Amino acid sequence: MWRALLRAGSAAPRSGPGVRAERRAPSARTASRACATITMPEVNTDHLDEQQVQLLAEMCILIDENDNKIGAETKKNCHLNENIDKGLLHRAFSVFLFNTENKLLLQQRSNAKITFPDCFTNTCCSHPLSHPLELEENDAIGVRRAAQRRLKAELGIPMEQVTPEEISYLTRIHYKAKSDGIWGEHEIDYILFVQKDVTLNPDPNEIQSYCYVTQKELKQLLDKAARNEVKITPWFKLIAETFLFKWWDNLNNLNKFVEHEKIHRM
Repeated sequence: MWRALLRAGSAAPRSGPGVRAERRAPSARTASRACATITMPEVNTDHLDEQQVQLLAEMCILIDENDNKIGAETKKNCHLNENIDKGLLHRAFSVFLFNTENKLLLQQRSNAKITFPDCFTNTCCSHPLSHPLELEENDAIGVRRAAQRRLKAELGIPMEQVTPEEISYLTRIHYKAKSDGIWGEHEIDYILFVQKDVTLNPDPNEIQSYCYVTQKELKQLLDKAARNEVKITPWFKLIAETFLFKWWDNLNNLNKFVEHEKIHRM
């Protein structure tokens, strides 16, 4: 059963996502040049949720199409379609947390979220930040530390319950999607798996509902999304349609799916 969270002063729901996936990324030279020459546009954020606007100042990790770090930029500038169209690309992650009954924890994003509000998605989706602990790349330890941080921030999972060592890094996907006419995503997304029973205390500014689902229940949700009865995030849709159920069937044998050298262009 979906557990709904109440949030004071919620904004009215906005329109659903328009998704655009692409298979080819800009060249490394183009990405580096874009990082150096983009003039960041001014966008009025007065109408947006105050807490979410504060998060736009966080510094994301700019990368080229091979996931090499080329700089840093604010979360705000990384998510403006005007900059994305000029080649701006950043590092991200998606966590899939399963309990010991093999059920997957899903969340529905708050309607306060600036990108893809109200959409159903995987357990946790966010970004490593441009500071030393989360920039460390050996075995994606920086990304896994960021995942631990955001599991606590979004879902209230105590940090000692999910350590970076308990988070498995499988592979990466590269995708692009527009949320609306102003905001969007362009990410190389690290796919992270965890299987553990955890304590949940979600932040209603981040999450409006959550639920553990079986494979059958997720397929029913995806069918509803296909009929436009609910909205799901574009990255979750891409992962669910390609890899997720294969990985889910092999939670005790994920090593055979580890592809640290590969980036799937979606």
